Amino acid sequence: MASNDDDLFRQEMADVTPIKHDGRVEEARTPRKDSIREQLRRAAAVDDKRDSNPLTVPEQVEPIGPLDIIGVKKNGVQEGVYRKLRLGKYEAQDVLDLHRVRLMDARTQVHQFLTRAHENSHRAVLISHGKGLHSERPGFLKSYVMHWLQESKLVLAYHTAPQNRGGTGATYVLIRKNSQARQQNREFFMEAGKNNR
Repeated sequence: MASNDDDLFRQEMADVTPIKHDGRVEEARTPRKDSIREQLRRAAAVDDKRDSNPLTVPEQVEPIGPLDIIGVKKNGVQEGVYRKLRLGKYEAQDVLDLHRVRLMDARTQVHQFLTRAHENSHRAVLISHGKGLHSERPGFLKSYVMHWLQESKLVLAYHTAPQNRGGTGATYVLIRKNSQARQQNREFFMEAGKNNR
């Protein structure tokens, strides 16, 4: 500003008095809920390592009702194997409990659980995700778990658990065999073939 501008500004502001604090408390702002994308961005900013988890968290997934029975058999799974899974004939070799787990933590836990099951040559595992009947968004976590199971290359099939193992609040998962288990399977059938000759 030029000196004339400074003088003009002072003249205009001469009769202005600062606002005095009257002791009133300002209304607290309620924090807005972050979208899932914002949560992901924040989590990525905190974790400076590249996220190696292949499971995605889209803004929306196909909604699954709390009491819906879900079953998916991916390509290559024999009907008899899938029937045994559906009927709960496979013993769950490991169980993951996701009750009261937040979405982003559930994503991490599901990925680690499936990876560990694959590495340990587990055939069938159980994920207890709950129904979400009393949640703000019924079936919310269940819907994301189904999305992740469909997305995972380690999963061959999955089906809602029988009533005595959690019913619609749990899901049996058939895990893809790792290379070591596939090799043992090949050797077993080759040996069985030789013995039948």
